[in-house]
Amino acid sequence: MHEYKEAVIKWIENHKDEFMEIADYLFDHPELGLEEYEASHILTAVLQRYGFQVESNIAGMPTAFIAAYGNTKPVIGFNAEYDCLPGLSQRPLSIKKEPIMEGAPGHGCGHNILGTAEVLGAIALRYTLEENNLPGTIKVFGSPAEELCIGKPFMAGEGCYKGIDCFLDWHPWNYNKAHYDTCSAYFNVKYHFKGETAHGNSPWLGRSAFDAAMLTGHAIELLREHYEPAAADRANTINYTFSDTGPAFPSVVPDKTTLWCIGRFTNSELMKKILTRIDKCAKAGALATETKVEREFITATHEKIPNKVLAKMVYDNFLELGAVPFTDKEQELAMQMEAGQGIKPKGLDTHIMDFGTSGTALCDTSEFSWHAPYATFWMTAAPGGSWHNWKVASCVGGSIGHKTMIHAAKLLAISGIDVILNPEILIVAKNEWKERLGGRKYKSLLPKDVKVPLGINGETMQKYKDKGKKFNDTTADAVNKEDLPC
Repeated sequence: MHEYKEAVIKWIENHKDEFMEIADYLFDHPELGLEEYEASHILTAVLQRYGFQVESNIAGMPTAFIAAYGNTKPVIGFNAEYDCLPGLSQRPLSIKKEPIMEGAPGHGCGHNILGTAEVLGAIALRYTLEENNLPGTIKVFGSPAEELCIGKPFMAGEGCYKGIDCFLDWHPWNYNKAHYDTCSAYFNVKYHFKGETAHGNSPWLGRSAFDAAMLTGHAIELLREHYEPAAADRANTINYTFSDTGPAFPSVVPDKTTLWCIGRFTNSELMKKILTRIDKCAKAGALATETKVEREFITATHEKIPNKVLAKMVYDNFLELGAVPFTDKEQELAMQMEAGQGIKPKGLDTHIMDFGTSGTALCDTSEFSWHAPYATFWMTAAPGGSWHNWKVASCVGGSIGHKTMIHAAKLLAISGIDVILNPEILIVAKNEWKERLGGRKYKSLLPKDVKVPLGINGETMQKYKDKGKKFNDTTADAVNKEDLPC
């Protein structure tokens, strides 16, 4: 086994330059959820070139894909994410907030290295299987729009995760950890209120959609008292905003308003009950104002099912591999970022947390965990303070992100070796998984008539696609460009 692990690590080292180039390309061409045409193209192209069979346009999402190599057991699933975040354009390795283009999107969550590391690890494992005549199948799931928790619920609803024996995953973060963690269930819903305009001098002739939305918001505030609290790391929370308030003049009674609401709850059963009550809040707001309301259901995800056995296997490999070997110069750069924010400089974390359990940030990877044992790890890619910010983008666009990506690919690949050569791991992990499910079966939380919200980020991407070379061509036509790294 040691020889196999050395071989897969050597393969990654020998090919790392190509994948760093891909990660940089994704960084330079950031795409929001369901608009990741270039990202999905470049990742599927390299997978095809290295012998994977690729199926695209999965579950009604043009930027979703499944890449597979092999046809025997066990079947190992890898998760590739590649969407970015709005407003986080950032020059790489800058010690201050410095947008490439003000207000433009950027990789403030590190998905340019996340997805590329998963692809690199899967390809390296594929060659180890072939060269040593080892059994197994590797599947890479290209998951769009993770930041809105859209891709995986729709793929799961189409049965894409059936037949997988385990999932191996990771995420760049500000620490190193491999826990058997869980996260909350989640919903994302919009309520569109429609009324009738009138002059402010005679508002009784109108019906205010904004009044309806405000009443709904007030009802949600009162509802907070009437559901069970939870631990701070997995709090039961509801957030909402008025994403459209209709006419901009106060002298016009608004005839349209949208209340956009998301919720996080410790389990999906509680979440469904609370969502039903929020639906009633919206209906009540419309009834009281004599307006109409339509619900737009965007997505929903389950709570994550932890798996101690699989997580411990990943943790042991993490200890063996060690933390990312950052240079003194990279550490100094990170400390300058922290100091500039008024944070006590600590630099990039190189300590691996003790093994255990915890509640972690919400993610639609929880859909994986209802289909098979699932394990993930977090690996330092930026200094502490917060995530989804300019520091993250600054780091993942340069050498810091490169090193984390290569290290993560190695940990994914050597963990895959363990799964293949130690069948007992999967047997025990599956027994634990079944016990934790307690007879529950996966059932999609998406209503049957709900469709993928294609174009949800289209307007934002359109705004920037023609401004500056690093934001050009982020449309479907761009996948034909000849200058893609692969």
